[in-house]
Amino acid sequence: MPTKGPVGVAVIGAGNISKQYLDHLTTFPDVKVLVIGDLFEEAAAARATEYGIEASGGVDAALEHPGAEIVVNLTIPAAHVEVALAAVRAGKHVWTEKPFSLDRESGLGLLQEAAATGVRLGCAPDTFLGAGLQTARRLIDAGEIGTPQTALTMFQSPGPESWHPNPAFLFQAGAGPLFDMAPYYLTALVQTFGPITKVAAVGNTAFPTRTIGSGPKEGEVFDVEVPTHVSAIAQFASGASSHSVFSFESPRARMGFVEITGTEGTISLPDPNNFDGDIRLCRRGEEDWTTIPCEGAENGRGMGVLDMARAIRAGVPHRAPGELAYHVLDAMVSISESVESGKFVAVNSTAPASAPLPASWDPTEATL
Repeated sequence: MPTKGPVGVAVIGAGNISKQYLDHLTTFPDVKVLVIGDLFEEAAAARATEYGIEASGGVDAALEHPGAEIVVNLTIPAAHVEVALAAVRAGKHVWTEKPFSLDRESGLGLLQEAAATGVRLGCAPDTFLGAGLQTARRLIDAGEIGTPQTALTMFQSPGPESWHPNPAFLFQAGAGPLFDMAPYYLTALVQTFGPITKVAAVGNTAFPTRTIGSGPKEGEVFDVEVPTHVSAIAQFASGASSHSVFSFESPRARMGFVEITGTEGTISLPDPNNFDGDIRLCRRGEEDWTTIPCEGAENGRGMGVLDMARAIRAGVPHRAPGELAYHVLDAMVSISESVESGKFVAVNSTAPASAPLPASWDPTEATL
């Protein structure tokens, strides 16, 4: 592998989310997107033409590209582990869109194979690297709310079928509001409180089917296979606790609500699905919120890939490793098990602490 210069990237998956990644990856001088692969080669070719990328083809075209050091895996959740394993076996580092896997067994197997092969795994969300959540972290680390004790998070929406052109997979195993949205919120909480040790949850499904509301499949009806409302509490190794709602059942959308209360105050975080946003702070004895603007990089999806690329060259840990993503996956599986059993479920994995990102970190700077 090269020891200097931009890190070569292969993208697998030319679907909806690829645009958000490519909008940014193609502007970062420290990475170079070399090829896009997809099961539908015409989709890969169209996306490559759109972004001026030299090569495209099937999945193998991405896995076998000699200049690609990182494979960015943007396939559907059910294919995440299969594609990631293929990339690992090809000697590539892998960044995967969330969730890391759909079950503990395949996720652990992926971690073990990557460790044995000597390649890195990274996984979304990388939103916690954005200016919003990093500014909030700096305030918490500076003691602005004292010792963090509790958190309340809410994601409520009527569901994505009204706007997503192909939403059925979001209501199947490995998705739903829990597996689709909880990674953002749980990752933000783990960054504040440390690892989760146990969870308890309840859930329900309001409608057995949903109808696509827009696009070429408008009017098609599909089955709902997972709970569409989950309410969960979590206990952290630090002794802190949280209460979270993840719902596709609310006619009134309320997204991005995260409040963390400490011994000396409460902080309201920006939407953990975004990279920017103001922070509100209310200290003990105050009646009103103080708004604090965020400071740092706000570029968007792909920042985690860039952080991994720079870390590879520097030989240091990257900030969104597979172990963190697996811990969040483990917590989500435990929440799902608790919904079924009605009991507390232990979360046996742990997560490494991620180094804070300096406010001066600039994705548009050429550093390699």
